Amino acid sequence: MTHDEEESGGDADAPPLSPEARREAGDADDFFTRVRTAETGALAFAREAAVSLSIVVAIGLLLYLVSGVWPPMVAIESGSMEPHMERGDLVFISDPDRFSPEYAFEQTGVVPVEVGEERGYRTLGGNGSVVVYDPPTRFGSPIIHRAHFWVEEGENWYSEANPQYVSADNCAELSNCPAPHAGFITKGDANSRYDQASGIAEPVKKGWIEGVAHIRVPYLGYIRLKLAGLFLSTPVDTSASMADSASVTDSAAADSEPLRFESTRERVAEPRTVEKGALEPRILAERADAAATTAFDPWSAGA
Repeated sequence: MTHDEEESGGDADAPPLSPEARREAGDADDFFTRVRTAETGALAFAREAAVSLSIVVAIGLLLYLVSGVWPPMVAIESGSMEPHMERGDLVFISDPDRFSPEYAFEQTGVVPVEVGEERGYRTLGGNGSVVVYDPPTRFGSPIIHRAHFWVEEGENWYSEANPQYVSADNCAELSNCPAPHAGFITKGDANSRYDQASGIAEPVKKGWIEGVAHIRVPYLGYIRLKLAGLFLSTPVDTSASMADSASVTDSAAADSEPLRFESTRERVAEPRTVEKGALEPRILAERADAAATTAFDPWSAGA
Protein backbone atom coordinates (compact mmCIF):
# COMPACT_ATOMS: atom_id res chain seq x y z
CA MET A 1 0.00 0.00 0.00
CA THR A 2 1.41 3.39 -0.95
CA HIS A 3 1.69 6.39 1.31
CA ASP A 4 -1.13 8.10 -0.59
CA GLU A 5 -3.38 5.05 -0.07
CA GLU A 6 -2.70 5.07 3.69
CA GLU A 7 -3.66 8.75 3.95
CA SER A 8 -6.86 8.13 2.04
CA GLY A 9 -7.88 5.23 4.34
CA GLY A 10 -6.98 2.46 1.92
CA ASP A 11 -9.85 3.27 -0.47
CA ALA A 12 -7.71 3.92 -3.49
CA ASP A 13 -9.22 0.88 -5.22
CA ALA A 14 -12.81 2.13 -4.67
CA PRO A 15 -14.36 3.50 -7.84
CA PRO A 16 -14.74 7.28 -7.78
CA LEU A 17 -18.21 8.78 -7.58
CA SER A 18 -19.66 9.77 -10.89
CA PRO A 19 -20.39 13.46 -11.48
CA GLU A 20 -24.12 12.69 -11.28
CA ALA A 21 -23.77 10.93 -7.90
CA ARG A 22 -21.67 13.79 -6.50
CA ARG A 23 -24.27 16.26 -7.74
CA GLU A 24 -27.14 14.31 -6.10
CA ALA A 25 -25.25 14.10 -2.79
CA GLY A 26 -24.56 17.80 -2.94
CA ASP A 27 -28.22 18.53 -3.73
CA ALA A 28 -29.36 16.48 -0.71
CA ASP A 29 -26.94 18.27 1.61
CA ASP A 30 -28.03 21.59 0.18
CA PHE A 31 -31.74 20.74 0.68
CA PHE A 32 -31.33 19.84 4.35
CA THR A 33 -29.22 22.94 4.87
CA ARG A 34 -31.95 25.10 3.35
CA VAL A 35 -34.62 23.40 5.49
CA ARG A 36 -32.54 23.92 8.62
CA THR A 37 -31.73 27.56 7.95
CA ALA A 38 -34.94 28.77 6.27
CA GLU A 39 -36.64 31.60 8.16
CA THR A 40 -39.72 32.07 5.99
CA GLY A 41 -41.62 30.26 3.27
CA ALA A 42 -42.73 26.67 2.77
CA LEU A 43 -39.51 25.11 4.04
CA ALA A 44 -39.69 27.00 7.33
CA PHE A 45 -43.36 26.04 7.73
CA ALA A 46 -42.62 22.37 7.00
CA ARG A 47 -39.77 22.36 9.52
CA GLU A 48 -41.90 23.92 12.28
CA ALA A 49 -44.78 21.54 11.54
CA ALA A 50 -42.46 18.53 11.76
CA VAL A 51 -41.00 19.76 15.05
CA SER A 52 -44.47 20.39 16.50
CA LEU A 53 -45.70 16.96 15.43
CA SER A 54 -42.64 15.33 16.97
CA ILE A 55 -43.31 17.11 20.26
CA VAL A 56 -46.97 16.02 20.25
CA VAL A 57 -45.98 12.42 19.54
CA ALA A 58 -43.37 12.50 22.31
CA ILE A 59 -45.85 13.94 24.82
CA GLY A 60 -48.46 11.40 23.80
CA LEU A 61 -46.06 8.51 24.29
CA LEU A 62 -44.99 9.89 27.67
CA LEU A 63 -48.60 10.25 28.83
CA TYR A 64 -49.35 6.72 27.69
CA LEU A 65 -46.38 5.35 29.61
CA VAL A 66 -47.47 7.24 32.73
CA SER A 67 -51.21 6.55 32.53
CA GLY A 68 -51.28 3.08 31.00
CA VAL A 69 -54.32 3.96 28.87
CA TRP A 70 -54.93 5.53 25.48
CA PRO A 71 -56.13 8.14 25.07
CA PRO A 72 -54.93 9.47 28.45
CA MET A 73 -57.31 12.46 28.53
CA VAL A 74 -61.01 13.10 28.00
CA ALA A 75 -62.76 16.39 27.26
CA ILE A 76 -65.97 17.09 29.18
CA GLU A 77 -68.91 18.06 26.98
CA SER A 78 -71.64 18.74 29.53
CA GLY A 79 -72.53 19.40 33.13
CA SER A 80 -73.48 16.05 34.67
CA MET A 81 -70.35 16.21 36.87
CA GLU A 82 -70.65 19.88 37.82
CA PRO A 83 -69.36 21.68 39.75
CA HIS A 84 -66.33 19.38 39.93
CA MET A 85 -65.99 18.93 36.16
CA GLU A 86 -67.42 21.41 33.69
CA ARG A 87 -67.91 21.57 29.96
CA GLY A 88 -64.60 22.18 28.21
CA ASP A 89 -62.44 20.68 30.97
CA LEU A 90 -59.67 18.32 29.93
CA VAL A 91 -59.38 15.43 32.40
CA PHE A 92 -56.32 13.20 32.80
CA ILE A 93 -57.16 9.52 33.38
CA SER A 94 -55.10 6.43 34.13
CA ASP A 95 -55.46 2.68 34.28
CA PRO A 96 -57.41 1.87 37.49
CA ASP A 97 -54.52 -0.17 38.89
CA ARG A 98 -51.82 2.39 38.08
CA PHE A 99 -52.18 4.76 41.08
CA SER A 100 -54.80 2.99 43.21
CA PRO A 101 -54.42 3.06 47.02
CA GLU A 102 -54.19 -0.17 48.99
CA TYR A 103 -57.75 0.26 50.27
CA ALA A 104 -59.27 0.31 46.77
CA PHE A 105 -62.14 -2.16 46.48
CA GLU A 106 -60.70 -5.64 46.01
CA GLN A 107 -58.86 -5.83 42.66
CA THR A 108 -60.76 -3.06 40.88
CA GLY A 109 -58.43 -0.15 41.66
CA VAL A 110 -61.54 1.93 42.46
CA VAL A 111 -62.32 3.61 45.80
CA PRO A 112 -66.10 3.81 46.44
CA VAL A 113 -67.56 7.00 47.91
CA GLU A 114 -68.10 5.56 51.41
CA VAL A 115 -64.54 4.22 51.63
CA GLY A 116 -63.21 7.51 50.29
CA GLU A 117 -65.08 9.37 53.02
CA GLU A 118 -63.66 7.08 55.72
CA ARG A 119 -60.10 7.25 54.39
CA GLY A 120 -60.09 10.87 53.31
CA TYR A 121 -59.60 9.86 49.66
CA ARG A 122 -60.98 12.57 47.40
CA THR A 123 -60.92 12.93 43.63
CA LEU A 124 -62.03 15.98 41.67
CA GLY A 125 -63.93 17.61 44.51
CA GLY A 126 -65.68 14.55 45.95
CA ASN A 127 -65.09 11.38 47.93
CA GLY A 128 -64.05 8.24 46.07
CA SER A 129 -63.01 7.56 42.49
CA VAL A 130 -64.39 9.02 39.28
CA VAL A 131 -64.40 6.29 36.64
CA VAL A 132 -64.67 6.22 32.86
CA TYR A 133 -66.73 3.17 31.92
CA ASP A 134 -68.18 1.74 28.72
CA PRO A 135 -71.14 -0.67 28.96
CA PRO A 136 -70.84 -3.12 26.05
CA THR A 137 -74.57 -3.00 25.32
CA ARG A 138 -74.69 0.79 25.01
CA PHE A 139 -74.35 2.47 21.65
CA GLY A 140 -71.97 5.39 21.78
CA SER A 141 -68.93 6.07 23.86
CA PRO A 142 -67.86 5.86 27.53
CA ILE A 143 -69.44 7.54 30.56
CA ILE A 144 -67.50 9.38 33.27
CA HIS A 145 -69.19 9.32 36.70
CA ARG A 146 -68.36 8.73 40.36
CA ALA A 147 -68.39 5.19 41.83
CA HIS A 148 -70.62 5.13 44.93
CA PHE A 149 -70.69 1.51 46.13
CA TRP A 150 -70.33 -2.09 44.99
CA VAL A 151 -73.18 -4.60 44.74
CA GLU A 152 -73.08 -8.36 44.29
CA GLU A 153 -75.12 -10.33 41.78
CA GLY A 154 -78.69 -10.72 42.99
CA GLU A 155 -78.22 -8.21 45.82
CA ASN A 156 -81.12 -6.07 46.99
CA TRP A 157 -79.20 -2.80 47.12
CA TYR A 158 -82.17 -0.55 47.86
CA SER A 159 -81.35 -0.36 51.58
CA GLU A 160 -77.72 0.55 50.84
CA ALA A 161 -78.66 3.32 48.42
CA ASN A 162 -79.08 6.95 49.41
CA PRO A 163 -82.87 7.52 49.33
CA GLN A 164 -82.30 10.87 47.64
CA TYR A 165 -80.80 9.15 44.60
CA VAL A 166 -83.58 6.65 43.86
CA SER A 167 -87.16 7.24 42.74
CA ALA A 168 -88.61 4.11 44.30
CA ASP A 169 -90.04 2.85 47.57
CA ASN A 170 -88.51 -0.62 47.40
CA CYS A 171 -86.33 -2.89 45.31
CA ALA A 172 -89.26 -4.04 43.18
CA GLU A 173 -89.76 -0.46 41.95
CA LEU A 174 -86.04 0.19 41.43
CA SER A 175 -84.39 -0.41 38.08
CA ASN A 176 -81.54 -2.96 38.18
CA CYS A 177 -82.63 -4.24 41.59
CA PRO A 178 -81.88 -6.96 42.50
CA ALA A 179 -78.55 -6.43 40.80
CA PRO A 180 -78.33 -8.40 37.52
CA HIS A 181 -74.60 -8.89 38.17
CA ALA A 182 -71.85 -7.60 40.45
CA GLY A 183 -70.58 -4.09 39.83
CA PHE A 184 -70.42 -0.47 40.95
CA ILE A 185 -73.41 1.80 41.43
CA THR A 186 -72.43 5.13 39.85
CA LYS A 187 -73.78 8.66 39.59
CA GLY A 188 -72.96 11.99 38.00
CA ASP A 189 -72.28 14.55 40.73
CA ALA A 190 -74.90 16.91 39.29
CA ASN A 191 -77.49 14.19 38.60
CA SER A 192 -80.37 13.50 40.95
CA ARG A 193 -80.33 9.70 40.60
CA TYR A 194 -77.90 6.82 40.30
CA ASP A 195 -77.13 5.74 36.76
CA GLN A 196 -78.55 2.32 37.57
CA ALA A 197 -81.76 3.76 39.07
CA SER A 198 -82.27 5.83 35.93
CA GLY A 199 -81.60 3.00 33.50
CA ILE A 200 -78.48 4.67 32.08
CA ALA A 201 -76.41 1.57 32.81
CA GLU A 202 -76.42 -1.67 34.76
CA PRO A 203 -74.00 -2.04 37.69
CA VAL A 204 -70.55 -1.27 36.31
CA LYS A 205 -68.33 -4.33 36.02
CA LYS A 206 -64.58 -4.02 36.49
CA GLY A 207 -64.05 -4.97 32.86
CA TRP A 208 -66.14 -2.00 31.71
CA ILE A 209 -63.89 0.53 33.45
CA GLU A 210 -61.46 2.13 31.02
CA GLY A 211 -59.81 4.56 33.40
CA VAL A 212 -59.92 6.54 36.63
CA ALA A 213 -59.93 10.35 36.54
CA HIS A 214 -57.31 12.37 38.42
CA ILE A 215 -56.75 15.96 37.30
CA ARG A 216 -58.73 18.44 35.23
CA VAL A 217 -57.49 21.38 33.19
CA PRO A 218 -60.22 24.00 32.61
CA TYR A 219 -61.08 25.13 29.05
CA LEU A 220 -58.38 23.11 27.30
CA GLY A 221 -60.91 20.49 26.25
CA TYR A 222 -62.81 22.98 24.09
CA ILE A 223 -60.25 22.45 21.31
CA ARG A 224 -61.05 18.75 21.18
CA LEU A 225 -64.79 19.43 21.38
CA LYS A 226 -64.63 21.77 18.40
CA LEU A 227 -62.74 19.18 16.36
CA ALA A 228 -65.26 16.53 17.39
CA GLY A 229 -68.12 18.76 16.29
CA LEU A 230 -66.54 19.26 12.88
CA PHE A 231 -65.47 15.70 12.10
CA LEU A 232 -66.90 13.20 14.57
CA SER A 233 -70.64 13.83 14.82
CA THR A 234 -72.87 10.86 14.01
CA PRO A 235 -76.22 10.88 12.14
CA VAL A 236 -79.19 12.25 14.07
CA ASP A 237 -82.70 10.84 13.88
CA THR A 238 -84.60 14.06 13.22
CA SER A 239 -87.94 12.26 13.37
CA ALA A 240 -87.54 11.47 17.06
CA SER A 241 -88.62 13.98 19.67
CA MET A 242 -86.10 15.22 22.21
CA ALA A 243 -87.93 13.43 25.01
CA ASP A 244 -87.61 10.12 23.16
CA SER A 245 -83.99 10.43 22.14
CA ALA A 246 -80.54 10.87 23.60
CA SER A 247 -78.07 13.58 22.64
CA VAL A 248 -74.69 14.66 23.92
CA THR A 249 -75.90 18.24 24.23
CA ASP A 250 -78.08 19.36 27.11
CA SER A 251 -81.68 19.20 25.90
CA ALA A 252 -84.47 21.05 27.67
CA ALA A 253 -86.79 18.91 29.73
CA ALA A 254 -89.93 20.96 30.15
CA ASP A 255 -90.97 19.63 33.53
CA SER A 256 -87.73 18.61 35.21
CA GLU A 257 -84.04 19.15 35.62
CA PRO A 258 -82.33 17.02 32.94
CA LEU A 259 -80.45 13.95 34.01
CA ARG A 260 -77.21 13.82 32.08
CA PHE A 261 -74.43 11.37 31.62
CA GLU A 262 -71.00 11.68 30.10
CA SER A 263 -70.30 9.94 26.81
CA THR A 264 -67.66 10.53 24.20
CA ARG A 265 -69.34 11.15 20.91
CA GLU A 266 -72.42 12.90 19.66
CA ARG A 267 -75.41 10.62 19.17
CA VAL A 268 -79.19 10.27 19.21
CA ALA A 269 -80.68 6.88 20.04
CA GLU A 270 -83.90 5.37 21.36
CA PRO A 271 -83.92 4.83 25.15
CA ARG A 272 -83.79 1.27 26.39
CA THR A 273 -86.87 -0.30 27.91
CA VAL A 274 -86.79 -0.57 31.68
CA GLU A 275 -87.26 -4.22 32.55
CA LYS A 276 -87.44 -3.79 36.30
CA GLY A 277 -89.75 -1.28 37.97
CA ALA A 278 -92.23 1.17 36.52
CA LEU A 279 -90.56 4.53 36.05
CA GLU A 280 -92.74 7.58 35.54
CA PRO A 281 -92.60 9.36 32.15
CA ARG A 282 -90.68 12.28 33.67
CA ILE A 283 -87.78 9.99 34.60
CA LEU A 284 -87.81 8.38 31.17
CA ALA A 285 -87.52 11.84 29.64
CA GLU A 286 -84.61 12.65 31.96
CA ARG A 287 -82.87 9.42 30.98
CA ALA A 288 -82.99 10.51 27.36
CA ASP A 289 -80.88 13.61 27.96
CA ALA A 290 -77.15 13.07 27.64
CA ALA A 291 -73.79 14.76 27.97
CA ALA A 292 -70.40 13.72 26.73
CA THR A 293 -66.69 13.32 27.23
CA THR A 294 -64.54 13.38 24.13
CA ALA A 295 -61.24 11.56 24.21
CA PHE A 296 -58.28 13.88 23.68
CA ASP A 297 -56.42 12.07 20.94
CA PRO A 298 -54.54 14.17 18.35
CA TRP A 299 -54.55 11.34 15.82
CA SER A 300 -57.97 9.72 15.97
CA ALA A 301 -61.62 10.17 16.88
CA GLY A 302 -62.34 10.41 20.52
CA ALA A 303 -64.17 8.58 23.29
